[in-house]
Amino acid sequence: MSRALVTGATGMVGSHIVERLVADGWSVRALVRDTTAAAWLSDAGAELARGDLLEDASLRSAVSGCDTVFHCAALISASGSWDRFQHANIDGTRAVIDAAAGASARLVHMSSVAVYGGGARYRDSPTDEDTPLAPLDEHAYYARSKRESEHLVLDAHATGELWSTALRPPMIYGRRDRQLVPRFARVMRTGLFPLFAHGRSTMSLVHASAVADGAVRAARCDAAGGRAFNLANDFPVTVADMVQLGSNGLGRRVRGVPISLPIARRTFAALARVAKLAHQDAMANQLPDTVNTFSRDNPFTSERARKELGWSPTVRPEVGIPDAFAWWQEHRT
Repeated sequence: MSRALVTGATGMVGSHIVERLVADGWSVRALVRDTTAAAWLSDAGAELARGDLLEDASLRSAVSGCDTVFHCAALISASGSWDRFQHANIDGTRAVIDAAAGASARLVHMSSVAVYGGGARYRDSPTDEDTPLAPLDEHAYYARSKRESEHLVLDAHATGELWSTALRPPMIYGRRDRQLVPRFARVMRTGLFPLFAHGRSTMSLVHASAVADGAVRAARCDAAGGRAFNLANDFPVTVADMVQLGSNGLGRRVRGVPISLPIARRTFAALARVAKLAHQDAMANQLPDTVNTFSRDNPFTSERARKELGWSPTVRPEVGIPDAFAWWQEHRT
């Protein structure tokens, strides 16, 4: 029987990977800081290992006996200092590499399409894994930390330290979402939602179960070692689709309010200046690109994952989106 350690197991992607592994018959261990708060993972079939990425003894104990590590733990927030992102995402990943190598375990690293940088998106052709990585703004803390941590992982494979692969999802949704669905839902509960370009653009969106599927497939594919895979589009979903299907999950009517792109750009530029004045540099850096994110079509292709991993997502948005919003409404605090 295969035995896996999942870091970030209480998060959305990590918990979906736990569920998928248990369903597939793996023996699963979840690295958690608080075993009481994570008791539901035990009920789901995982063994709980109390520890922290940067506590060497607890991490090595958790990895011991495992043949695969799924590294999902990361700081995702749009705010915070570079030191926080470096500590959580880069130093944490380096510790996981060392521990996995010491246990002779494979490493599946959860990266992000953020590694491409804004300059690599919205080109004449879809962004694939061979697209050169564009320079990153100094204050793009999340993107910088994910790029550096991914480099650590793939370099470790290249030097023979361990077998590793990296996965690059975009915006992820599903049950236990703490990022995308809550942000949409809080606006939608007002009964209105702003739509740039009439909400017709296709989002860079993927269900958490599809990310879990890609992670398990990559772990089992010898040829995936040393390579990165976009998991960036399972089914096409426009912004208007997201609002309509989300409103179904919330059980309320939401009216889309068209906003012209010039007005949207000026508004978000002003918000970025306010964030800058509040010393929220990471947020200030992200705000102007929000208009592109929700007004331009998904720039990524996941053909490599489909061809090489046999990645074929099954949770359709007509089911997954209402379910995610309904789950948020029932469990929000």
